[in-house]
Amino acid sequence: MSGRHPTWYAFIRWLIKTAYFGTHGGIRSVDPENMPKTGGVLVAPVHISHLDPPAVAIGSRRRLRFMAKDELFNHKLFGALINSLGAFPVRRGDADTESIRTTIALLEEGEAVLIFPEGTRGDGEHIQELSRGVAMLAKRTNVPVVPVGIVGTNIIMPRGKKSGSKHLTIIAFGKPFTYSEIATGATEKENRELFSVALQQKIVQLCAENGMSLKIEKKD
Repeated sequence: MSGRHPTWYAFIRWLIKTAYFGTHGGIRSVDPENMPKTGGVLVAPVHISHLDPPAVAIGSRRRLRFMAKDELFNHKLFGALINSLGAFPVRRGDADTESIRTTIALLEEGEAVLIFPEGTRGDGEHIQELSRGVAMLAKRTNVPVVPVGIVGTNIIMPRGKKSGSKHLTIIAFGKPFTYSEIATGATEKENRELFSVALQQKIVQLCAENGMSLKIEKKD
């Protein structure tokens, strides 16, 4: 599989950390030891900027595999780059069974997979309702789920803009938990809701502890 070459991955991570984040306020990792050292793990961050994937990769002590929207792979050079770093395509808005199978296979192989539970970027003021797909993956594999708070990327590169202001980026890793630890309800629907609420609250708490207050967005 692509994305398995540690030297190339480490070089690109160092380059982005130094050349980009180093000139835009710096980047700091909080409690990176919460990431399990081995075995499959779902890394579940808040999503507030296009900068979030590289920021979490820089903050993590493990190499990450990650979903990327399929249209990014249509750009020949950029598509080749993210593929070489371990990205795999997902069709947003569809029941993309291929990306689901890929994710499950990677987790079963012991990889750390980054997936944004909200699906799309938020505004830095709210956390959106979480996708049911995250609960499904957590249940199917029962791998540890690591909630991640991100602070600052939305200031450096806000949604809808190519640039903003310099700001320290903080990547805060929460303690891992599994679906089975949370699934104490009477029905599967209730268990999915319990899991989603728990993950959402953990992400909000991590952001709050590091300087960013998020309101929980609810559907009408």
